[in-house]
Amino acid sequence: MSAIHDPRRDDNSVFPDPVYKETVLRPLFDGAKSHHVDGFRCIDRAHLVMLTETGILDRKQAGAIARALEAIDAEVDVPSLTYTGEVEDFFFLIEKELKRRLGPDLAGRLHTARSRNDIDHTLFKLGLKGRIDALLAKARHLADVLIKVAMREEATLIVAYTHGQPAQPTTFGHYLGAMIEVLLRDIGRLAEAREIVDRSPMGAAAITTSGFPIDRARMAALLGFALPLQNSYSCIAAVDYVTSTYGAIELMFLHLGRPIQDLQFWTSFEVGQVYVPNAFVQISSIMPQKRNPVPIEHLRHLSSQTFGRARAMLDVMHNTPFTDMNDSEGETQAMGYEAFASAARVLDLLAALMAEIRIDGARVRDNIRRSCITVTELADSLVRREGLSFREAHEIAAAVAKAVVAVQGDLAKDGYAAFLKAFSEATKRETAIDAAAFAEMVSPEHFVAVRDRFGGPAPKALQAALQHYRTQLDALTAQATAIAAREAVAAAELINKFQALLGEA
Repeated sequence: MSAIHDPRRDDNSVFPDPVYKETVLRPLFDGAKSHHVDGFRCIDRAHLVMLTETGILDRKQAGAIARALEAIDAEVDVPSLTYTGEVEDFFFLIEKELKRRLGPDLAGRLHTARSRNDIDHTLFKLGLKGRIDALLAKARHLADVLIKVAMREEATLIVAYTHGQPAQPTTFGHYLGAMIEVLLRDIGRLAEAREIVDRSPMGAAAITTSGFPIDRARMAALLGFALPLQNSYSCIAAVDYVTSTYGAIELMFLHLGRPIQDLQFWTSFEVGQVYVPNAFVQISSIMPQKRNPVPIEHLRHLSSQTFGRARAMLDVMHNTPFTDMNDSEGETQAMGYEAFASAARVLDLLAALMAEIRIDGARVRDNIRRSCITVTELADSLVRREGLSFREAHEIAAAVAKAVVAVQGDLAKDGYAAFLKAFSEATKRETAIDAAAFAEMVSPEHFVAVRDRFGGPAPKALQAALQHYRTQLDALTAQATAIAAREAVAAAELINKFQALLGEA
């Protein structure tokens, strides 16, 4: 009977394989070097403080480790580092530097009661929190700009479209109110995702916490987290902090892409109800008459890129095992950061553009005239003033609109004769509405003014809505300010506690 060959007996290979080094380890090292150095530093220092406060390390040991960490920060020029394969990754580089300064026994004590697993997810959450905060600040700024523009343009008439066709007059302020409502909900979703991110995994160690008397709540507080994430398996396996973040980003930029598309349509030569100032217009290299509002195109494709990058993060998480895994770690996180980069460009550019665009009132009035879009109010007025059913009134209004469009006329000026004829034929009686009353009821100003129900475009309803949006935005801003203040206190405490250890001998 032949012996079973065990390949382990003659495996003389040495880690890392050159191809593995270049395709996996070097990109991971460079990613950590670019994105997570500050996170590593904070985690090491907070963990050292916690180990000391719980008595797991004595103050003499902690002081020596603190001084070594301080020396590493001063002596190792991280941006200039080139990955050599001597250590697996950035974490082991720091451990190697500690060993060189302290010896393996003392250096190794810093890793007591922690794992690469809880460290990594904490790093990623620290990286996400700062990026979410920056993005939320930009989104709130956009909301602030939109509210100010909506207040400025609360009475400015525009043509509202349905199915790509002129439908009814409203105001630009009313349109922007709809945009603001969605944006505020999107900001709320991202802020809620941030609350999920704001739970510390530290202390979970590999999976099951530790037999050492660690203080997970203290570690969370030192790192600026609101709380420790409770279940230790969840700390290393759950990626809903990733999916909730990128899901919120995906929705925000899907939603922003829709009014951006409207801007593209409204600035077309044929519609022309939005005027884009010269500062945002590029001229054709061959056609001197052309005004190209290309920032809108950039907004559209950058929104799509952001949406796609955020969606890609969700796709990467799909069908992965419920455990610690590389799918959710270094390179995936770095890929996700690109969504934040393009998102920031959209929010900045959109805020700048929206503050400066203007409605071309002459084009709006011409489009209203040509499309007869105030005729809905004629039908409504006939119901209220003549006691007709809406269907009967609708048929009269349709006949009037058809007659006016046929002669390319103006509803207020040219529609009264057609109205008298249609009303008489439909009702077999004469109307009490004279020419002046007819002209008023089909005017766009009257159309807007009578729509003063909750959520409508009339001044009182719109002003109340805009004030409500301002209150919502102020609350979101106050919430962010409180979080920033709490985290600043935590950061200052970590610095003070670590500095105190430096003097321990």
